[in-house]
Amino acid sequence: MSQQDYYEVLGVPRNADEQTLKSAYRKLAMAHHPDRNPGDAAAEEKFKAAAEAYSVLSDGQKRAAYDRFGHQGVSGAAGNGGGFDPNAFTDFSDILGDFFFGGGFNQGRGRQRQRAGDDLRYDLEISFEDSIRGTQVDIQVPILEPCVRCAGSGAEKEDGLTTCPTCRGRGEVAYQQAFLTIRRTCGTCNGRGKLVRRPCKECKGEGHQRANRKLKVTIPAGVSDGIQLRVSGEGQPSMQQGGAPGDLYVVLRVKEHPIFERQDYDLHCTVPINVAQAVLGTEIDLLTFDGLETIKIPEGTQPGTQLRIRGKGVPRLQGGTRGDLFVHIEVRVPEKLSRDQRKLFEQLAETLPSENDPEEKGLLDKVKDYFM
Repeated sequence: MSQQDYYEVLGVPRNADEQTLKSAYRKLAMAHHPDRNPGDAAAEEKFKAAAEAYSVLSDGQKRAAYDRFGHQGVSGAAGNGGGFDPNAFTDFSDILGDFFFGGGFNQGRGRQRQRAGDDLRYDLEISFEDSIRGTQVDIQVPILEPCVRCAGSGAEKEDGLTTCPTCRGRGEVAYQQAFLTIRRTCGTCNGRGKLVRRPCKECKGEGHQRANRKLKVTIPAGVSDGIQLRVSGEGQPSMQQGGAPGDLYVVLRVKEHPIFERQDYDLHCTVPINVAQAVLGTEIDLLTFDGLETIKIPEGTQPGTQLRIRGKGVPRLQGGTRGDLFVHIEVRVPEKLSRDQRKLFEQLAETLPSENDPEEKGLLDKVKDYFM
């Protein structure tokens, strides 16, 4: 082992507390572990050096001896010329979590992880109104349920299963990696410890059957197109006994509305009015998602005018507030006039001021002057 200072190996100050030591070791171990760096001798040496340093500094007596006498104070303590003692790590799960798939170090047997069921996706189309107001929807989700006859084992109840020859029924296999004994789920039986000898007559050895699960899904007010709603535990059941089911993700598709358009949490719509209404002003009734709303159009309203009604937009998913409603005014000019209408417009035209300054040259005169 390298005789590099243990504090330098872990990258911690000499007064580092237990949590700082553990955090530093975890980071180094995860980065340089041989499983993550196959065939990398340098990474393996760094991993061993970090383990040696932590085994000494995490032990109060060894750390005191090291601080006073250096490497000589702890040399030979583990019988390998350094301060590393493999028996000091009877349980690495507190340090490295699930990195080793629930397996232990040395001779400690780790916990076997049960594989959870798969997540499911369900595409649900809802109306624009339901996305604004919220609703509840009944759906049927196709799933694979454990076979009733064999209880999900895939085998006949009598002599249908046999012990896995690879793991001998333990569900996991162990192998030596440097100074560690690492356990992983058996690939032959997928952690079950058993193999099917006589397949179930009902499910043909699959262990599951197709079925439809009825669920009531709550759609909150304010959802938008493409949003995913997660329903915990309503996904595919686990194919392993004791395993947790997966989750169901409901992906929403919101239909378009013929009048309203959504932009973030605001609503937009276009309201047409005629020329007389734009000039004289008027009031119009607009049916919103909160009922009939009377909108006042001021006199002299110009085409493209935008009116804002606060708090009449989309509810925010976080709650508390709503967006606004924007009403875009479109002034429509009639393409055809009756004789009486035309006469009225002609009389109106005589009373309105001209938009062209009589002292200014007309456009045609300006063009002639430019080219002459």
